[in-house]
Amino acid sequence: MPRAPEASRSFEKLNKNLINKGHSAMHEYGELVTNYVIHNNIVVNGSWERISVGYFRPYTAEHITKRIDKSSIKWKTINNEIPESVCTKSCQPGNKKIPGNSIQPCCYSCVPCFEGEISNTSDSETCRRCPDHEWPNVNQTQCISKVLEFLTYSDGISIIVLLGSMLLLTLTAVILGTFIRYEDTPIARANNKNLSFVLLVSIMLSFLSVFLFLGRPVDTTCMFRQISTGILLSISISSLLAKTIMVYMAFRATKPGSVWSRWSGVTLPNCVLLICSSVQGVICMSWVTLSPPFQELDTHSYKEKMVVQCNEGSDLWFYSVLGYMGILAAVSFIAAFLARTLPDSFNEAKYITFSMLVFCSVWIAMIPAYLSTKGKYMVAVEIFAILTSNAGLLGCIFFPKCYIILFKPELNTRKHLLGTKNTM
Repeated sequence: MPRAPEASRSFEKLNKNLINKGHSAMHEYGELVTNYVIHNNIVVNGSWERISVGYFRPYTAEHITKRIDKSSIKWKTINNEIPESVCTKSCQPGNKKIPGNSIQPCCYSCVPCFEGEISNTSDSETCRRCPDHEWPNVNQTQCISKVLEFLTYSDGISIIVLLGSMLLLTLTAVILGTFIRYEDTPIARANNKNLSFVLLVSIMLSFLSVFLFLGRPVDTTCMFRQISTGILLSISISSLLAKTIMVYMAFRATKPGSVWSRWSGVTLPNCVLLICSSVQGVICMSWVTLSPPFQELDTHSYKEKMVVQCNEGSDLWFYSVLGYMGILAAVSFIAAFLARTLPDSFNEAKYITFSMLVFCSVWIAMIPAYLSTKGKYMVAVEIFAILTSNAGLLGCIFFPKCYIILFKPELNTRKHLLGTKNTM
């Protein structure tokens, strides 16, 4: 039979007093209630040693209590560090968890995120890929903006280009001034002085056009840089082709009854210059109208930077401009090569032949170099091709004439120019 309430309360109070004093007792239902001492067993010098580090009291007057003195516990680790409950340390940001061979979830491998990915939390199971315009930092914990790359004015290549173009521009201006000063002399008037002026002006503008390739590209500069290069170089080559035709016609027209005498004026060379240049102009205008070049960001060529570059809009039009320029150069070279042996004291065809050989060699070498580079170095290749080819035209055509005008004035006579090779 159950106990009376008064007897039950009296029994419970007695047991609690016994328990509080560290003795075992039974509560009213006969269950054993006692206090527990928590021990830390360690091996010291080959023998076990027991250290009391706390207690556990499940049945006290107030509530269940426990106490552990963590500083008293002796661990079998270096510097008495608390051993970890996992077999793998926490994965730091920049890494991700890969399950290991163990069936325990606490056993895994930490591997760095793949290239272009980040993780910014500990124990991350996946990594996040950065957007195209961003790249992970060194620790792969956050995405940062890629560095923009283009041919700046402070770049070492740009400084060389600026100095070279200004030097060549000044030299061309000096030669132009010399021809204007001595425009009435036979050597300046040979093979049409107007064609010489057109050629010099187009070379000067070509040297100036390289400035369109420097700095950050925009849609306007992307459009004008290719058009100016194509048209100006075509004008230069057309001028040389017209000069070559004049050399050939001048020799043929001297024969009695020659049909070439009616074409020996300036009309045909001027028509050649106008027509050949206009064809390139039509190609360039069609290019700009139908598929103009524009600025774009290349986010794939380099990992940690974006290239600000010009998209040609249409490769067909771009190679059409280069192809037509190549055809003009080939025709001019062949014509000058055939006319190089004409008996004249100052046969300009020989110099035109060599100048076109230099011109063609530069642009043939430029194409594979242009296609094998990227970024600002692709722009630099095109700039050096423009400067070198125009410098070749300038040196081969005008240096011999300037040498005679300035240092051999006795040869700058009509009698000498109309002489034969033997008298030369």
